[in-house]
Amino acid sequence: MAVFEYETVLSVRHWTDTLFSFTTTRSPHFRFENGHFVTLGLEIDGRPLMRAYSVVSSKYQETLEFLSIKVENGPLTSRLKHIKAGDQILLSRKPTGSLLISDLYEGRNLFLFATGTGLAPFMSIVRDPDTYQKFEKVILVHGVRKVAELAYRDYLEKELPHDDFLGELVQSQFLYYPTVTREEFLHRGRITDLLESGRLCEDLGIDAISAKHDRAMICGSVAMLEDMRYLLDSQGFSISPGVGQMGDYVIERSFTEK
Repeated sequence: MAVFEYETVLSVRHWTDTLFSFTTTRSPHFRFENGHFVTLGLEIDGRPLMRAYSVVSSKYQETLEFLSIKVENGPLTSRLKHIKAGDQILLSRKPTGSLLISDLYEGRNLFLFATGTGLAPFMSIVRDPDTYQKFEKVILVHGVRKVAELAYRDYLEKELPHDDFLGELVQSQFLYYPTVTREEFLHRGRITDLLESGRLCEDLGIDAISAKHDRAMICGSVAMLEDMRYLLDSQGFSISPGVGQMGDYVIERSFTEK
């Protein structure tokens, strides 16, 4: 188990019957970039059972946080959903991933498109001061089926704008756009439909998305990634070929929401 470390669970929050998040201790020498993911899991019958999870917390925070779905009969999540404060998890020592703002060309606005637990890496990125230094506006678009699945909504709307460290930047540069597909809500519809119709940008009071001026990051289901890539490509956006290579937009290439 040399490639893993033990961390202690500090808190658990069950957002819905199918969605939960948890925080853990953080080893002083554990380093990652905002947008990275790690593999984590539990020791079962003396062997590690692991899965990839994006880090919700930002790289300067003293604890780690993760967001997970609950998969009925899922090898890991069916067990992980029962963790409680004081339990131990296994955490890989090698964070990685392709959702890095350093791989985006300079631009005006940064669009963060997420569905479901694809929100996780963007929670890290919107709490990174470097994000606000590189872009004029940071627009977080989160699509889910039901209102209760809008994890961190209260934090994004009520707490982040008053953060002691980032508050002023957030108030002047951050826009949050939650949208729901199966219930009545202020914003309703699939992200691709809202973007293609122009309604999303109209609702936010900003210019239509443009490959000339704007950059994007995408994280979510396989279908969502494919649809968003097709939409952006058709508008002239170019994808980053890989980590360390520049592009108009990036996606997480190593894993998708399951």
